Amino acid sequence: MRAIRPLLLVLAVGCVTSTVGGPVRAGELKDGVYEGEAKSFPNKAKVRVTVRRGRIFDVEIVSHFASGIGHRADAVIPGRIVEKQSTAVDAVTGATNSSRVIMNAVEVALKDARR
Repeated sequence: MRAIRPLLLVLAVGCVTSTVGGPVRAGELKDGVYEGEAKSFPNKAKVRVTVRRGRIFDVEIVSHFASGIGHRADAVIPGRIVEKQSTAVDAVTGATNSSRVIMNAVEVALKDARR
């Protein structure tokens, strides 16, 4: 007689997107104001990035669709990006997907600054 093995089914809830960017090298960016958008269900963000003297000077969140907890990233991630001069910074605990969507939107904006 064959033994019956239980089947383990794992269901992932939510979606965590990976970050596409990284550090910005000094002088790599052209000065200006750039916009970018990114989404990863159910989150999406639109940002405006100001570059001055070849560095990320400011990151403004124009719009961000997220759950209540996801909005925790709004006040934290832009500052981390400016401080670290990188689009790959530590995510906000409990708002990982929102954090990464914002980082990716900034990376999309910076693509135009690199041309």
